[in-house]
Amino acid sequence: MEAANTRKILEKVPVDKNDWKPHQKSMSLGRLATHVAEVPGWVTKAMTTDELDFAKTEYKAHVAATNEELVGILDKNLQEGVAALENATDEDFEKMWTLRNGEQVYFTLPKKAVLRTFAYSHDIHHRAQLGVYLRLLDIPVPGMYGPTADEPM
Repeated sequence: MEAANTRKILEKVPVDKNDWKPHQKSMSLGRLATHVAEVPGWVTKAMTTDELDFAKTEYKAHVAATNEELVGILDKNLQEGVAALENATDEDFEKMWTLRNGEQVYFTLPKKAVLRTFAYSHDIHHRAQLGVYLRLLDIPVPGMYGPTADEPM
């Protein structure tokens, strides 16, 4: 259900406005939408590693150029995440996982908690931000958990 909701909103992103920001401190529309498509990949990261150390990771922020690319990024990350979950044992969910930047540790939690917060809730949070961006751009906002002003029952 969450994947279908994410797909619905990514399909609505006006990629011709990828550089648009509602505020100077905000992510651009294109970066936020791409991030929403990328975050499900953190399921795989959490289940197949013991930590993410930003000091050891070379990451270059990407902005998808088309809705098809956005959905493709999402689909790839979902497929890999589902495989990682299917291959996990009950014990794997209890193992500890750490997010850090070198010596600075942001958190260490059981992988089951990392999935709930760092992956699932994080993506839902950014998906909601994306809905606000769409509203501000006068793009119809799809319903996630029921009807919206744009998609009444």
